[in-house]
Amino acid sequence: MQTIFALSSGAAPAGIGVIRISGPQAFAAVARLAGSLPPPRTAQVRALRDDEGALLDRALVLAFPGPKTATGEDLAELHCHGGRAVIAAILRALAAQPELRAAEAGEFTRRALTNGRIDLAEAAGLADLLSAETERQRVAALAAAEGRVSQQVRGWLDRLAMLAALTEAQLDFADEDDVGDDDGLAAVHEGMATLAAELHHVLAAPAVERLRDGVQVVLGGPPNSGKSTLINLLCQRDVAIVSDIAGTTRDRIEATVVRQGLVYVLTDTAGLTDSADPIERIGVTRAGDAIARADLLLWLGDDEPPREDAIWVQARSDAAGRAPVAGAGITVAQNDPASVEALWTMIASRAEMLMPRGDALAFRESERAACGEALAALDGMSNDPLIVSEQLRYAVRTLGSILGQNATEVMLDALFGRFCIGK
Repeated sequence: MQTIFALSSGAAPAGIGVIRISGPQAFAAVARLAGSLPPPRTAQVRALRDDEGALLDRALVLAFPGPKTATGEDLAELHCHGGRAVIAAILRALAAQPELRAAEAGEFTRRALTNGRIDLAEAAGLADLLSAETERQRVAALAAAEGRVSQQVRGWLDRLAMLAALTEAQLDFADEDDVGDDDGLAAVHEGMATLAAELHHVLAAPAVERLRDGVQVVLGGPPNSGKSTLINLLCQRDVAIVSDIAGTTRDRIEATVVRQGLVYVLTDTAGLTDSADPIERIGVTRAGDAIARADLLLWLGDDEPPREDAIWVQARSDAAGRAPVAGAGITVAQNDPASVEALWTMIASRAEMLMPRGDALAFRESERAACGEALAALDGMSNDPLIVSEQLRYAVRTLGSILGQNATEVMLDALFGRFCIGK
């Protein structure tokens, strides 16, 4: 396997630049620059020089012998000054060594997976951790990166292995007195039903991607019902153009808001009306599509909302001659910030029901798909031990894919392509 190197810290300029080298020639490569290596896992200052002896920088050098390293192989780090020219000079000196090459995106973590230092669920959690933008995203991603998902799946696999052993006993030793055929198969069925119930619980909970994608909140209603004014109030900035001219908003306008760790994607839509204008008709069609797909609909019309789960808002309640709307759940006025905050409170209470609980273990969509396949295998109860054995074998195979036991190169390329260079 080739030896790779990359800047693993943030982009320069910075106080310190961390350059990581991993592979069979890592120590030899660093020794050419530093003259000698410090004792393992001990940081010492060394003068880094190129092949002509020119001083590049004075840096802290660390050496980590494999396999108990981040990548599972010999790994070294150079903690140098974080200026662009300094980092570029050291990277050029490493690239000049024929046995080294620059790392690809996510290659250090991919080697950790290949060498058994982490599994696929932990790698996916690490990818989410690197892209986390809110506190709740960070907490969920850290739980996966630290192995909570993996521990749960391994527990399921251990239980499936025991059930498979009981089933094999029915096949191989059914004629023995101490292997009761009916009792043994009944115990297997009970274990399968218990595990199936746990998988049902996982699939009933929201996916972890919910925290990243956010809650889709759509504002709908007829023209001039106050949708653009309301989205500006909710976002506390001018997102949409507001005017008294009907049909000002002709297409969907989106704005992202983060409140208390939750991401909301607010969408202003064209007013729902019959129009001879072909452009306006397109906007109305898109508004209808957005309303149908919304996680949460804020309905600003005076008539009944098109969805039973909509929040019916009486907007523009401070407008002259505005009569109360019977059935509206909340009233909002432009000159009343408390009313806008009350609407946010209502939105947040609905949004929480769509999100993973903070103390619950959240699975990614791909992991949930594997759980669904395993559940389908476990749900059917058969009295034939051969069929039960195959059901258990399929459940093991699908759940094992969460840990990367059946991962394909295409799947791995897609995952590690999300990583930065140097991770």
